[in-house]
Amino acid sequence: MAGSTIQRSMLSLLLLLLLLFGDDGGVNCMEEKQILLLPKSQARKPTRTPRCSSQRSRSEKDATMLEMRHHDSSFRTTKINRDDKVEKLLYSDESRVRSIQSQRNRVVSTKTEQQSESEMPLGSGIKLQTMNYIVTIELGGQKMSVIVDTGSDITWVQCQPCRYCYNQQDPLFNPTLSPTFHSILCNSSICASLQFATGNLGFCRINGKNCNYNVNYGDGSYTDGELSLEQLKLGDTTVQNFVFGCGQRNHGLFGGVSGLMGLGRSRLSLVSQTLAEFGGVFSYCLPSEENLSGSLILGANLSAFRNSTPISYTRIVSNPQMPTFYFLNFTGASVGGIPLQAPGFAKGVTLIDSGTVITRLVPSVYKAVRDEFLKQFSGYPSAPGFSILDTCFNLTGYSEVDIPNLRLHFEGGTEVKVDVSGMFYFVRKDASQVCLALASLSSEDEIAIIGNYQQKNLRVVYNGKDSELGFAEENCRYS
Repeated sequence: MAGSTIQRSMLSLLLLLLLLFGDDGGVNCMEEKQILLLPKSQARKPTRTPRCSSQRSRSEKDATMLEMRHHDSSFRTTKINRDDKVEKLLYSDESRVRSIQSQRNRVVSTKTEQQSESEMPLGSGIKLQTMNYIVTIELGGQKMSVIVDTGSDITWVQCQPCRYCYNQQDPLFNPTLSPTFHSILCNSSICASLQFATGNLGFCRINGKNCNYNVNYGDGSYTDGELSLEQLKLGDTTVQNFVFGCGQRNHGLFGGVSGLMGLGRSRLSLVSQTLAEFGGVFSYCLPSEENLSGSLILGANLSAFRNSTPISYTRIVSNPQMPTFYFLNFTGASVGGIPLQAPGFAKGVTLIDSGTVITRLVPSVYKAVRDEFLKQFSGYPSAPGFSILDTCFNLTGYSEVDIPNLRLHFEGGTEVKVDVSGMFYFVRKDASQVCLALASLSSEDEIAIIGNYQQKNLRVVYNGKDSELGFAEENCRYS
């Protein structure tokens, strides 16, 4: 009896090990999947009037927090065909990527769009016809909603008198209402620093003495105006003599926001200008759903974070051709626990960008990811590709699906699991066209980019002082 009991125990243990590990000793793929709940049809909700500027604020853990509701529930939007809207968004995203690549190749001369704690709710701007993320700041006592962009350096807003401006939800910034507004002269050192920050020299208009700036973005958008000084308020933190662009000629798909917050690495970025207040550290957590808000935290107090896993850091790599961007060494990837092999991993240097939406991979890496994903995500009907997305499925009739985990590996052993919300892009709300939310670059020589769609439900920490970038899992909720 004792012998048979031991045999049964050993057999049970063997079966358990077989479940946990595959024949090759690797982790069983069943342990490397996430469940994606597919959307159900809902009755149309009534539209609401704009109310994103009426927000609450509070202090917590030495952090100043401002509530910002998601623009999906805060703004009334005009009716637009969903196919046209999605294609327009992806086209704009592709234009930004092409502009980033052209900078690296020196094809164009202009740069792409580019110790207290302040936490500002961060909401997706999809209902503002942009898929970037937006916070509210106070400039000269006037509230402004701005796109958060790690690929830009100049913070700017549309200003009166505006000679050519796109439509925005909030009133234009009015310098005459602010006693703390000042112009910057052409012969100043601040004006001279524009070339490094934007790729364009500061200049004076005919018979003018004030410094003018110009920034051109990849999709044909631009901002042009006077470089100025103003009092900036971020939560409860006030920054005096903040350098910003008072945009008087602006054009592009900025989706009704007031302007843009530049979080790049030049002297004129918000990060550099608030070095005394925040130590050159900021982080964000991007929400997984349109009706939720995440947060942007300025400062290095880790107690303000709500991460569920430890922060794992990797080195920020310098790129002399694009010194104001954030680059990492991308060393590998796995799908469903299966390590991938591709020549593209050897080059490694990859841009992480809050302004690019869909992650772009060099062809060999993209093919390796896609092929292994299709091998594990099998048995589902296919759907036509859409724009830059070539791997799509028809998931109507399913209430949920198991999706193999995608893990990205960076120098120093840092590993990032892409949240399930960042794996599929829903071209159609009824799930009849759901696409793998990754795209291939055209050449192995191009720069891979980690976009914001794959950064959801992660606390991403930018530490410019120590030249490192950290990742931790976090259920992104502003509350």
